[in-house]
Amino acid sequence: MGISLSLSESRPKLRPLMRLLDRLQFAARQCIPHSPGAGERIAVLVLCLLGAVHVFVFAAAFPFFSVVDEQAHFDLAVRYSQGEIPRSLTPPSEEALLFIVFYGTPEYLWPPSSQPGGVIPPPPWRQSMEQVRPLLLAKEAAYRDKFQNYEAASPPLYYALAGGCWRLGRLLQLDGGQLLYWLRFLNAPLMALLVWLGWLAGRTVFPENLFIRLSVPALIAFLPQTSFYAINNDMLTPITFGAAFVLVIRFWEAPAPSVKLAAGCGLALAAAYLTKTSNVPLLAAAAVFLLWKFARLAAGGTIRKSAPAIAALAATAALPAGAWMLWCKANFGDFAGAGLKIHFLGWTDKPWPEWLHHPLFTPRGLWFFVERNLATFWQGEMLWQRQPLSFPVVDAAYVILSLVVLTFALAALLRRRSPFSGPQRAALAFGFLCLAASFAFYAWLSVKYDFQDCFYPSRAHPFFVSGRLMLGMLVPFFILFAAGLDRLMNRFDAAMKFVAFLGLLAFMILTEIAIDQPVFSNQYNWFHL
Repeated sequence: MGISLSLSESRPKLRPLMRLLDRLQFAARQCIPHSPGAGERIAVLVLCLLGAVHVFVFAAAFPFFSVVDEQAHFDLAVRYSQGEIPRSLTPPSEEALLFIVFYGTPEYLWPPSSQPGGVIPPPPWRQSMEQVRPLLLAKEAAYRDKFQNYEAASPPLYYALAGGCWRLGRLLQLDGGQLLYWLRFLNAPLMALLVWLGWLAGRTVFPENLFIRLSVPALIAFLPQTSFYAINNDMLTPITFGAAFVLVIRFWEAPAPSVKLAAGCGLALAAAYLTKTSNVPLLAAAAVFLLWKFARLAAGGTIRKSAPAIAALAATAALPAGAWMLWCKANFGDFAGAGLKIHFLGWTDKPWPEWLHHPLFTPRGLWFFVERNLATFWQGEMLWQRQPLSFPVVDAAYVILSLVVLTFALAALLRRRSPFSGPQRAALAFGFLCLAASFAFYAWLSVKYDFQDCFYPSRAHPFFVSGRLMLGMLVPFFILFAAGLDRLMNRFDAAMKFVAFLGLLAFMILTEIAIDQPVFSNQYNWFHL
């Protein structure tokens, strides 16, 4: 197929023939039995269960409230459960405030030496109420005075789901810490869904490659991403854009996309936007990829026949997203809803000539930006006693492995005699476009703002290096990673590939246990309620 593509580029007269061959190839793929065997289905089911158990255990081990704005996300979930959509930055709701004050530990930001007597006090539920009441009242007053929920303008999809989960917990008569962890445990079934979606994506792009089909969901199931163990919308972003990725690929492959497929694709894109605004660069990448498809339809003379499908895609994507943008404009002053948050954090716009003075445009700064984003994409950015919950050597292993494996995938993609088929090359190109768009977006945000006295990002370290904000590209990233890993081990037989891959999974889970070990014995977590 790589030869055919190169010929089509050099000989325009062969382009109609190449389009015909593409259609025949698509039809052939549709005729190949895509139903996996019983063994593969069982393996995927086991991976879904392992992913859910993985998230459940670590979510139970981490006490409340983590440093990834968990209080703010929890407050929004409670507000949505009450049918309230915030219209401004507000203090926490009365219901959420009780949980925040009573169940939070200071250990994410403060070591024992910072506490009276040099020890972390026991949880309030293990002390007499007479003893802890003054401390709780003081903590409550501090939250009322200082806390403003700057996530109030965040898109609503996750919070509507989490709010429904909170109400269900109430109906089940859960209360206290059990109810709080019930909401966090929503991430476990979401992880099972994400693992299945990773398998579906691998099967869509590489239906003939068992190694890639299984390695994508396995990597997702064992990913040591700490943001999956907290209440936040990061868990839903890879699901919504992952679904969009699969449907966009299917839309691209279809010679004449159906209205049903187009509508599903548009709704998935809208859902990605309504989950988190960090998906915007991925949606821009999807828009570029779809425009490429429209150009192919026009070149093939089928654009008019596909007009109803294109209209359905545009309508289902634009109407839900546009409705939320109008809500933000009416209530927060801008279409993205970001203005009030930026003002609250104290950021200011820098004149564009000053952008070039940013340390990102130095080798050291560029490496820091890439390395930190890749490391935190794999492992998260959790702090424990104000120190990163990570091992530098493990960070380095993930970064080096990512760069090496992605380089192999890119080299195979760009080869004239590519080992990938035409549709696979398109899907991988889309994946790399998503990767580039995410990094470019956060590079732009890094140079655009003067962060003033903000803790993170700051003037001292003016970089967006939160890989969790890029989690929307999780499915396409692991498609690229699995394809590159397959090429890296191309000389191995299938059995050796899986043995090596199992070694990688063992490294992932064992290092995560070693890194997160301090939280498992913590007296504030679910195991000690």
